[in-house]
Amino acid sequence: MEEEMNYTNAFEELQLIVSEIEQGEISVDELSAKVKRATALIKFCKLKLTTTEEDVNAILKELEN
Repeated sequence: MEEEMNYTNAFEELQLIVSEIEQGEISVDELSAKVKRATALIKFCKLKLTTTEEDVNAILKELEN
């Protein structure tokens, strides 16, 4: 069973991909797939950060009232 993606797991996987690319551990054949996966992870992390910021702002606004 696949683990549900969360920010921490996505960020760790992204760091691993970046490290593999920087160290030259990825073959040319794998590079395209890794870059596509990294793009998906970046989009997920960005969305998660945006939604979290909106949630926190909504909570803070409620507290002001």
